[in-house]
Amino acid sequence: MGERPFVAGVDSSTQSCKVVVWDPVSGEVVREGRAPHPEGTEVDPRAWWDALNEAVAAAGGLDDVRALSVGGQQHGMVVLDERGEVIRPALLWNDTRSAGAARELIAERAGESSGEAWWADATGSVPVASLTVTKLRWLADHEPEAAQRVAAVCLPHDYLTWRIAGGFERLGLEGLATDRSDASGTGYVDRSGSAYRRDILAQALRCDEERAERIVLPRIAEPYEVVAHGDEARGWGEIALGPGAGDNAAAALGVDLGPGAAMLSLGTSGVVAAVSESAVSDPSGLVTGFSDASGRWLPLACTLNASRIIDAMRRVTGLGYEEFDEAALSVPDAGGLRLIPYFEGERTPNLPDATATLEGMTLANCDPAHVARAAVEGLLTLMRGALDAVRAQGVPIERVVMVGGGARSRAVRTLASSILGAEVEVPSPAEYVALGAAKQAAALNVAGLGACGQTHHCTSRAGGSDV
Repeated sequence: MGERPFVAGVDSSTQSCKVVVWDPVSGEVVREGRAPHPEGTEVDPRAWWDALNEAVAAAGGLDDVRALSVGGQQHGMVVLDERGEVIRPALLWNDTRSAGAARELIAERAGESSGEAWWADATGSVPVASLTVTKLRWLADHEPEAAQRVAAVCLPHDYLTWRIAGGFERLGLEGLATDRSDASGTGYVDRSGSAYRRDILAQALRCDEERAERIVLPRIAEPYEVVAHGDEARGWGEIALGPGAGDNAAAALGVDLGPGAAMLSLGTSGVVAAVSESAVSDPSGLVTGFSDASGRWLPLACTLNASRIIDAMRRVTGLGYEEFDEAALSVPDAGGLRLIPYFEGERTPNLPDATATLEGMTLANCDPAHVARAAVEGLLTLMRGALDAVRAQGVPIERVVMVGGGARSRAVRTLASSILGAEVEVPSPAEYVALGAAKQAAALNVAGLGACGQTHHCTSRAGGSDV
């Protein structure tokens, strides 16, 4: 690989930006860096750009990097004007203000079949507050002047890839690109994950299709296509840029997830995702029919609450992480105590206005140990529901790969297999989203890349187009 032997992967998550520089020959992370993101459920995308630059600097720069891909939080609504300027802060996936918009969009498609069935058949997913399409409807209804200024709509990882390549000054809006995995989570892409539904975009924005046709949407690239090169003005011109991926699809690449296995990610959200050879359609809305980053599909069930369940109950008990684990494992069960952990509403099931409940309290179980045990059981029971929802779509799941901050809990690891009803594997902690993005970068169609002997699921099974 000459003077640039390495590749880089970026994870622009809800909470922070992580950059890993990876050696595709040895399979080792050479170095890494990170920077925090602002808190809240709406964030100015320019803060992500600043964090990326800070994380790149902390990782020692990109002088020896030949290719880079970005993994990012899904669904976030980034709206740009005709000059490429951000119109308003992005509404993130965990912003539930568009729950009413989701219900409206479903009702508007009710006809011979239910509205839910129409959406599941058309896009693979039933609208919930998390999806971008519902946020666009919220924008049209609550900030109509901003909606009128929209010249382009993209997702967080699209925005960062575009900025790395030079942004508006170098590429214009037409230089925006995305991948099937992230595009499939917008709610206005068909079930193949490769074609936009402009009629749905028009519905969301309450505009005619002529107006919807003029709005720039990122070109949907093939899985290992080079979509651009880095900005020469920053000294990044030799870096090939991959299409990137939504965070869950990137993490699936990071753990080398294949058919027959499910990834259970316990981070800010709780996600069950399984690689499938065919698309799924779930009218109940529990499972979203996303695409993966390799040309397959990634049926996925997502909860709004995951590792924060333990964080919240640690505050209640006043215990540190290790003390909390010890307390939870010091009793054989929760003694009848039950935690319904919908602290910020819930997505699986779709209850955006729900709150958490601790029930079954008695004098015998009202102590830190039983509360800690109820918290861990509540978290894993919630994820068992998500796992069963994916299984119900006919997706075979023989084992579960558990990753994320929540998987570091000894109590979670100890109880996972029995509560989840599956063999559970916990790989060594790593930045799997960023690592998956790096693996995609290593497999790009660039001379000297894509032949490093690592497993990348490189076979492209679906192309991309904008229609």
